[in-house]
Amino acid sequence: MKKIAITATDLTKIYGDRAALSHGSFEVPAGAVCGFVGPNGSGKTTTIRMLLGLISPSSGSATVLGESIAHPERYLPKIGAMIEGPAFYPALSGRENLKVLAELGGFPLSRVDELLAKVDLADRGGSKFKTYSLGMKQRLGIAAALLPNPELLILDEPTNGLDPQGIQEIRNIIRDLADSGTTVFVSSHILSELEMISEYLVMLREGKVIFSGRTQELLTSNKPVVIARPEYEVDLAKLTKKIDEVGYSTKVIEGTVHISAPAEASAEINRLAFDLGITLSSISVAQPTLEETFFEMTGDIK
Repeated sequence: MKKIAITATDLTKIYGDRAALSHGSFEVPAGAVCGFVGPNGSGKTTTIRMLLGLISPSSGSATVLGESIAHPERYLPKIGAMIEGPAFYPALSGRENLKVLAELGGFPLSRVDELLAKVDLADRGGSKFKTYSLGMKQRLGIAAALLPNPELLILDEPTNGLDPQGIQEIRNIIRDLADSGTTVFVSSHILSELEMISEYLVMLREGKVIFSGRTQELLTSNKPVVIARPEYEVDLAKLTKKIDEVGYSTKVIEGTVHISAPAEASAEINRLAFDLGITLSSISVAQPTLEETFFEMTGDIK
């Protein structure tokens, strides 16, 4: 039987006349990386705060590591979390900051150097926190969240504001943690990043869960796109008209025809072009990205 790290059933949080989360239901399997996806303001942080016992739901229920969120003291010792960015003493080194937190939490000091190595800060552990780059600060925040050796790690926008190298570093840490058996629940509004690391997704829009399940199931549920480029741009209109007549949905983008159709339709489209006397300089099949799928599901336009 599949172990579940988090369950939510009709979880709702209302502020005044606005529902920050409305009847949210989802599951997060144990030992997986689960992306928590949605634009800023969609309810991600509110949901995380309820799961951590920081705020109470207006209605509905949830469990974390098998315990009700009505009793967070039963599961919080087994959770690590980083929300809204890490806070440390600027004048202390990274190592000293972790030692302070370890002593306050009653965690073994021996974990400090072990965790600095895990987040690739072993060589900068003695440097003052105020000298750290944003990426280094985020990695130290993850190290602090790992002090209790948690079964579940919750990260809220851990790559926010990072450059591509910093994002790659955080991605590698998350992947390594999942490989070692830790469940990672990571929120982000950067869908392309979560697509690369998340086996499961919970997708929010305007406080409502619009998808919960395997990432691959979501991506394959959308039709691929056949992209055809005529040798001469003047032939675009004629080719598009013919493809539309056959019954496929088309869109012209930067000198190419994007056709919503199964991959095997590319041969048919190639023949249609040939019959029209049009030479295609290229034809390819592209699977929709997570971002494209999200906008398709929500009806939003980038």
